[in-house]
Amino acid sequence: MKLGKVEFCHFLQIIALFLCLSGMNQAELSRSRSKPYFQSGRSRTKRSWVWNQFFVLEEYMGTDPLYVGKLHSDVDKGDGSIKYILSGEGASSIFIIDENTGDIHATKRLDREEQAYYTLRAQALDRLTNKPVEPESEFVIKIQDINDNEPKFLDGPYTPGVPEMSPVGIIKTALPNMDREAKDQYLLVIQAKDMVGQNGGLSGTTSVTVTLTDVNDNPPRFPRRSYQYNVPESLPVASVVARIKAADADVGPNAEMEYKIVDGDGLGVFKISVDKDTQEGIITIQKELDFEAKTSYTLRIEAANKHVDPRFQSLGPFSDMTTVKIIVEDVDEPPVFTSRLYSMVVSEAAKVGTIIGTVAAHDPDVLNSPVRYSIDRNTDLERYFNIDANSGVITTAKSLDRETNAVHNITVLAMESQNPAQIGRGYVAITILDINDNAPEFAMEYETTVCENAQPGQVIQKISAVDKDDPPSGHQFYFSLTAEAANNQNFTLQDNKDNTASVLTRRNGFRRQEQSVFYLPIYIVDSGSPSLSSTNTLTIRVCDCDADGIAQTCNAEAYILPAGLSTGALIAILACVLTLLVLVLLIVTMKRRKKEPLIFDEERDIRENIVRYDDEGGGEEDTEAFDMAALRNLNIIRDTKTRRDVTPEIQFLSRPTFKSIPDNVIFREFIWERLKEADVDPCAPPYDSLQTYAFEGNGSVAESLSSLDSISSNSDQNYDYLSDWGPRFKRLADMYGTGPDSLYS
Repeated sequence: MKLGKVEFCHFLQIIALFLCLSGMNQAELSRSRSKPYFQSGRSRTKRSWVWNQFFVLEEYMGTDPLYVGKLHSDVDKGDGSIKYILSGEGASSIFIIDENTGDIHATKRLDREEQAYYTLRAQALDRLTNKPVEPESEFVIKIQDINDNEPKFLDGPYTPGVPEMSPVGIIKTALPNMDREAKDQYLLVIQAKDMVGQNGGLSGTTSVTVTLTDVNDNPPRFPRRSYQYNVPESLPVASVVARIKAADADVGPNAEMEYKIVDGDGLGVFKISVDKDTQEGIITIQKELDFEAKTSYTLRIEAANKHVDPRFQSLGPFSDMTTVKIIVEDVDEPPVFTSRLYSMVVSEAAKVGTIIGTVAAHDPDVLNSPVRYSIDRNTDLERYFNIDANSGVITTAKSLDRETNAVHNITVLAMESQNPAQIGRGYVAITILDINDNAPEFAMEYETTVCENAQPGQVIQKISAVDKDDPPSGHQFYFSLTAEAANNQNFTLQDNKDNTASVLTRRNGFRRQEQSVFYLPIYIVDSGSPSLSSTNTLTIRVCDCDADGIAQTCNAEAYILPAGLSTGALIAILACVLTLLVLVLLIVTMKRRKKEPLIFDEERDIRENIVRYDDEGGGEEDTEAFDMAALRNLNIIRDTKTRRDVTPEIQFLSRPTFKSIPDNVIFREFIWERLKEADVDPCAPPYDSLQTYAFEGNGSVAESLSSLDSISSNSDQNYDYLSDWGPRFKRLADMYGTGPDSLYS
């Protein structure tokens, strides 16, 4: 009879339970604390406990609690006077005991893999007194194993890597020479069974993904035998010309390649390098290209693997060759000068139109277009030089001065006649040669003093000279007194022959009261060819000196000061006087402004007073900027306001009061009445009553400027009095006067 899986498990549990009980009985007999059952000549001896361990089968799936074993004491007579108590691991939660019979049951499924045994303690108590009738004893419940766990692979799924073309190993290949380039992954399912594969055993599976790793078994190959690229001749050095790549079915380090130019006429013009990311060969320019010199280049390029596996050298050479042809395209280039920098010299005495030198440029293209020259005026702002547009001859356009600018750096532009957009630039440095055109002069402004007690032959000043010129052999100056001063009795001059001279006294006893200042003319000559000279005057002041010859006072006026009054005190007094004068002038000016009349005198500037009110109304709700009571007061009598600058001939009578009407009507009527008054007023001129005269100040060519817009008037006002206001109002008098000389009548 064939059993199913469930029936087979129950069968195993029954067998295990039988073995457990039989083993328990053996253990009880071997570990009993009482004497043997029978002794010779004696009756059976009483036993306290008849157990020490129990066995129970794991994974019990029944509905009733699993019977484990029974506890019994010889004191128990079966009358219910003894009760049994269970304690220890799993008591009450996993294992329960019938306190009357001592039967032990397991209430939960047990798993040996989680816990293999439980240690418990049992005790028999008198039910009435609750006192132990036996000492507490310990026993063990062991869990019996069943085959309830299938084999498991701990690290699955697995992804091992096997080099392609590998020999036989632990995992054997079923096909020879497996090629990664054809298929690089294989999926395997491996099963493991326990119980040596017998019936009733369990099994587990895992997956193994076998990846074929790469080896260098494929040589590089160029897809094409030749390539061609067009490159403009204007491409700068280090620019990329082309990218080529040899195909290699391998990956990683096995696909790394090296490129090199092995032959061709462009070995020194081009170079090739490898792009480590894409393994491409990058061709770049090493030298400038020139279509006019060479129109094409041919390169033989080799690509080879960096890492060659000697096991696969039989598959062929791991390198390949290709040909690259580079065509140079013509580009319209700007003219090129024969020299990058021209150096020229010219004397600063050169006349206007003197030829300095010549520059030359040519069109490098095949057409060889004619070239026209010009000077970049940003480099010659003062326009010192000119250039012939056809020949490139540079001449002077203005007088030159080396002392102003010793070197002129100009830029010459060369332009193609047929394409003016193509412009070449040449650089010219023009050095100005020096001539002796500047006379020598004092090196500084000297402040020379002589003491009143100076002795004859005493040096009072050492002078030197400077010259703006720059002779090649250096400066050499000669000093002497002029002919007029050569025989003076006060001072003499000594030339030190080292471009300096010393001024000496001829007498003693200088007195400030007699003469406080001396002027000594000194004649200086340079060593140029021709030599130039100049006369420079040295001012010498007579001073009162102390015992060490240091000047104390050099002003002759000091002798006329009162005794005991120092210079500082005099300055303080003068400052106080000036302050008082300023205060008086301010007070007088303020008083004059306050008393200034409204009508100006004839000799004063006539300007109308303009009063500005910075008061901005707030619309209909603004009742502060205007007295609204004047509008709302129905009994108000509005007197006619006359102009201050015109004497009215007719006075308006007072107008009747407004009737009691709404405010908006009052405002409208008020404005309308004012408008009619302005229209019918015979005393008002036809222009605004506010005139503005903009006066530019005394001495202005335009003199006074009027804002009058009209040159005629129908008013009866007499403006003849304008003729009496001076020349600044002559134009107004001519326009509005009625005399015979008036411009308009």
